[in-house]
Formats: sequence, structure tokens, C-alpha cells
Amino acid sequence: MGRYVAKRLIMALVTLFVILLMLFLLLSFMPGSPFNNEEKLSPDQIAQLRAYYGLDKPLMERFFIYVGNMLHGDFGVSYNIQTNMPIAQMVGPRIAVSVGIGLEAGVIGALIGIVLGIVAALKQRSGWDTAATIIAVLGVSLPSFVFALALSYFLGFKLKLFPLIYNTAQPLASSVLPVIALSMFTLASVERYTRSEMVSIMDSDFMMLAKSKGLPRAKLVIHHALRNMLISVITVLVPLLVGLMTGSLVIEKIFSIPGLGSLYITAIQSNDYNVVLAISFIYSVMFIFAMLMVDVLYVVIDPRIRITGDK
Repeated sequence: MGRYVAKRLIMALVTLFVILLMLFLLLSFMPGSPFNNEEKLSPDQIAQLRAYYGLDKPLMERFFIYVGNMLHGDFGVSYNIQTNMPIAQMVGPRIAVSVGIGLEAGVIGALIGIVLGIVAALKQRSGWDTAATIIAVLGVSLPSFVFALALSYFLGFKLKLFPLIYNTAQPLASSVLPVIALSMFTLASVERYTRSEMVSIMDSDFMMLAKSKGLPRAKLVIHHALRNMLISVITVLVPLLVGLMTGSLVIEKIFSIPGLGSLYITAIQSNDYNVVLAISFIYSVMFIFAMLMVDVLYVVIDPRIRITGDK
């Protein structure tokens, strides 16, 4: 197990290095510059700014300087959004907000989706199955901003139960509406996949054999069906969870959430390359780390799974 994790970790680090190189090259070859928005600057002044920020150096030299600084927690400074402000200070608080709301939405959506999927699978063609199917169809079909607007109108505006705008002084109450809106797609996706997997597992040959041995239904579901179902569900759930944690631009705009997604779009629009590069790399780190955790969880959930070469 330890050898496997170490091998995967090395592969993840190599992948992140390649991703960082590709991002750096793509942003360097994009037309324009971070100083295009300053119409009053002369070409000589722009050249001075490029020299000041080290943008006049050879491409690969700049890349390795950036990697060295990044290893010390220095992602550079903002060129336009908040001039000369360290990006770590800009991104840090926003990561906490986006990850917090996204994690809450993902966990709530996953738990409810798994429960609904199991109930629907165990009570096929019943009212529970029909209700779970309707919820799943609505959750997948309707965009998250539709739920956000409906929740804002009824629970925020009409009933005044929760704030309409995100308030940093009331993070818990301000997170309720965006969390519910964001969780619907995850809930629906997990519910559909859980139901499908549970139905398939319950009708499988090994479950038929277990039933023929007289095992109680509760033991069949908990010790056999759930274990096999979770392995498949985790594969689907983790990318959804990472997507939620990296922030949803539409939801952040509706509720005025100071998250990572809104900063990302602002940085792209203003050609603030350092900010775009830092946030893109953070997204990559989160996704690769999450997929590494998936591989580890496979063995934790089902110890019968053996990793090739791990003795």
C-alpha cells in the first residue's frame, strides 16, 4: 500500500509539473499583454513595466524562476486587478469560501443522493422510486441558477429566512441557499448512479447465491451491496465534488459570493496572467489530489482489492 501511494504521488507531481508548463506556455503565447488595458502608457513605459516584472527574460528562464518562487509559496503579484498585491493574499480567502460552500454542497448532495438511490433500488416501481426519479430528473435537467433564483425568491425574499446576498459576517446563514442550489445536480447524479448500480448488484449472481444461503436482507444490503456500490459511486462523485469546490461562477454572481470562480473570470478578462496561472494550477492540484484519494479509497472500502505489485 505504501509503495503504491508513493508511486502514485510521484506520478501526480510529474503530471502537475507538465500541467504547469503547459499553462505557462499557453498564457505566454496568448495575444496581448497584462498592460494592454493601460491606454495611456507609451511603448517605452510598457517595456519598462515588462522589465520590472521580468517579462523581458527568455521564456524558459521565466518558467523556472516561477517554479522556484512557487515552491516557496510565491505565486507572483497581480498586474491589473489589485496592482502589485501578492496573489497568495488574493486567492487565500477566496479558496476558503469556494471550498467551504462546495464541500458542504457536495457532501449534502452525495449523502442524500446515496440514500435516495438505495431506497429507490430496494423499492422498485413504488412511490418512493417514482419520487426519487422525479427528483433526479429535475436535478439533472434544471441548471443550478434556476434553483438559486427560486430559492432566493421564496426563502430569501418572501419568507426572509436567509440572506439574499452573501455576508462574510454571517457565513453559515449566507451559505444555505447557494449550498442547496449547488447540491441539486450532485444529488441527482449520485441518486441515478446509485440506483442503477444497486439494481444491478441486487440482481447479480453472487447476490443470488448469498440470498440462497439465507442471509438476512439487511446484511445483504450493508455488507455486500453497499460495498460494491460505493466503489463505483466514488468514481463519479469525486470529480463532481472537485467541481463544486472550485466554485460556480453563476452561483457566486447570484449571491455575490467572494469566491475563486468570480476572481478567475475577472483575471481572464483583464489579462492578469499571474492570477489566471495560479488559479488554474490550484484547480489542477485539487483534481489530481482528489483522484489520488479515489485510488486509495478503493482499497479502504474493499480490502479484497489488491494493487498490482504491492505486497
